[in-house]
Amino acid sequence: MEIIATRQRKQPAPAWVVFDDLSNPNRTSGREWLHLLDDEIAPRILQFHRPDTVTWSSIWIKRPDARSVFELSDAGGETALRWSLLVIPPTPEEQLFRNMCQRIGELINANLRYTYGQ
Repeated sequence: MEIIATRQRKQPAPAWVVFDDLSNPNRTSGREWLHLLDDEIAPRILQFHRPDTVTWSSIWIKRPDARSVFELSDAGGETALRWSLLVIPPTPEEQLFRNMCQRIGELINANLRYTYGQ
């Protein structure tokens, strides 16, 4: 597999909270954030290492080989969260690539972030 995109941004919650949300994204906690589109499926947790790494299976029907890897580190009460998108070559077409990156960004840096009050 090769990394085709990676981004890092802070989340306002502590790392253990973010880890729990990423390692169990479908739980009902009153803070649901994994709102999937019609052409997406719920991820399976393929691997995790508490407290700093979670790997999801693909959420994209068009690219079932894709993986999303989340790496967390403490950032003074917040969490530095890096996501990386991995695929088996060939890499997606430009439009699909942009859509995949945008969706991970939307799910993580918008939906999840908003559940923490930001």
